[in-house]
Amino acid sequence: MSGYFGSYTVVALLIAIGGAVFGGALLVNRLLRPDRPTPEKLMTYECGVDPVGEGWAQSQVRYYVFTYLYVVFAVDAVFLFPWATVFAAPGYGMTTLVEMFVFLAFIGIGILYAWRKRVLAWT
Repeated sequence: MSGYFGSYTVVALLIAIGGAVFGGALLVNRLLRPDRPTPEKLMTYECGVDPVGEGWAQSQVRYYVFTYLYVVFAVDAVFLFPWATVFAAPGYGMTTLVEMFVFLAFIGIGILYAWRKRVLAWT
């Protein structure tokens, strides 16, 4: 197993073994599990509540916008913590300060856009 293709052979062999273990586990599960379908087991299930009405429900788009705003704030927080640790390192002070203000400006523009579109209003 040496040479140029030796490494690829090992990787292919490991992928094949992993696939065989995974497929074997699924096969054993199918052979050993009980199979007794009842109407209650075949009914749509969500959070322990019996379904009422149709299976389709319309949701408002503003909830997706709140999700995107949360992602913006989460990304902002993810970048603020490493910045705070590097900021104190010698030689990085002014560079990281300018980069962080550019980053915060982009975040601010996104929040200003959301505010102008009245996404942040609770009414």
